[in-house]
Amino acid sequence: MAPTQSSGIDSVVIVGAGPSGLLLALCLADLDPRPEITILDAADTLNTAPRATHYGTPAIQLFRKVGILPEIRRDGYIPWNVCWRKLDGTRLAGLDWTANHEEGLEGDFITVYAVGKMCGLLERELKSRANISIRWGSRVTAIKSGLGAEDQVATVQVEENGETKEYSADYVVGTDGGNSTVRQLVFGKRNFPGFSWEEQIVATNTEIDLDQFGWEDSNFIIHPEHFYMAARIEPHPEPKKNVWRISYGEVPGLSNEELMERLPMKFEKFLPGNPKPDEYRVLNKSPYRVHQRCVDSMRVNRVLLAADAAHLCNPFGGMGLTGGIADIAGLFQCLEGMYKGEADQEILTTWSDVQRQKYRDIINPISTGNIRRLFDQDPEKVMEQDEFLITLKKAETDPELTKQLLNSGNDLNYDYSQHFRKRQNGGAVL
Repeated sequence: MAPTQSSGIDSVVIVGAGPSGLLLALCLADLDPRPEITILDAADTLNTAPRATHYGTPAIQLFRKVGILPEIRRDGYIPWNVCWRKLDGTRLAGLDWTANHEEGLEGDFITVYAVGKMCGLLERELKSRANISIRWGSRVTAIKSGLGAEDQVATVQVEENGETKEYSADYVVGTDGGNSTVRQLVFGKRNFPGFSWEEQIVATNTEIDLDQFGWEDSNFIIHPEHFYMAARIEPHPEPKKNVWRISYGEVPGLSNEELMERLPMKFEKFLPGNPKPDEYRVLNKSPYRVHQRCVDSMRVNRVLLAADAAHLCNPFGGMGLTGGIADIAGLFQCLEGMYKGEADQEILTTWSDVQRQKYRDIINPISTGNIRRLFDQDPEKVMEQDEFLITLKKAETDPELTKQLLNSGNDLNYDYSQHFRKRQNGGAVL
């Protein structure tokens, strides 16, 4: 379907039914009249593997905009604190998140809500709206049009239930994750600038009692071999459910089977109390490699890439999840401006440039610092050498500095309306 002069957007195909793709669809569903929205995903159902859980300020603001924040706050939980420790549990420095809780449940503070639950919530919301289709088992195999400057429509070829089909729209948006097929079809399988960490990561959801050791809601442990993060992922206060996301580093070169065989040994070595397997229950687990990569452009004419399909970072600190949602917030603002006739297609190039700059200047350096802090320095000297932890220590007695640190997530936001056409008092677009 070719775009019309009135809105510029009548239809959008979204490839990838993860949190970013589903969230973009929910944003577009608020447009009136609603464009035709088709979501394609190669899987048969939602992904339930252990993934990110912590949403920062830009994500909370978008959840409020689309009306899902009350349910997230009701079924998720609001963490109180975060700290960094040595392997023996010694607390080095931390941050009190409650300093931003004055606004009650309407505040922009960090909220924990499993991505799997988030996708389920978004899918339910989308099913209640007309003109939206989620096509499971739809594997994109080719981009037939949309990459050329002259193309007036974007078309993807799909294998679906043993048949070859084509879906066309004004724009195709790839939100299909770190192994994005859309990205590979646009740039080639090997053209994803950046690097991969040698260290492997194993993410688990584990039922274990860490409260007995006085642990805080999020704990980062600094050690050259046994570095890890333990963060509560179930609601509290009472009744506290002792389910924790425990993500830890492993030596490179091991198979998934070898990584799983080593899990009891690793837990006994690094978790407080040196627990045996009968003292905890691993609910699910997922080994994976981590990367620091970003595409050369998030827009190639009518094909767009967002979130993990466009850029990757390691998971320590939650920059990947929140950064991806910041992509979606910015993209929707641009598409909405085009829909209303307040912006032309070039706003999408501006979006690509700005979001890539956000990755280069904020997401990449902060996330790189987060993981290096855990394994690449002496835990006995870190409080003398690490500027971030030194700042955190100062903030423990400085409320204004604490507020500044807590509000730093807003740096991922960008107001694209400053690039829109200006309206005169009579409403005409200049």
